[in-house]
Amino acid sequence: MLPKNAPLNSFDWMVVKPSLEEELTLERSIRSIEDCDNVDVLSQLCVAMARQQWHQGKLLKQAIGQISLLEAVLSGGEQKP
Repeated sequence: MLPKNAPLNSFDWMVVKPSLEEELTLERSIRSIEDCDNVDVLSQLCVAMARQQWHQGKLLKQAIGQISLLEAVLSGGEQKP
């Protein structure tokens, strides 16, 4: 349920605001990758990240489409083909 004074067309929910702990965890992961000298490990990591990025991109596209449809229904708009 939306807060009473939140506009229906607000995209504020799409702004990413990591916590300090999340930023530090990410930085630790980045430094671990930067310090790795093993080419095979880095290659496997790149492959895994490419697969994950593709999957997350597809999932995100589907989720945004579903959210757009739900917002259109809630605002009384019609879905465009």
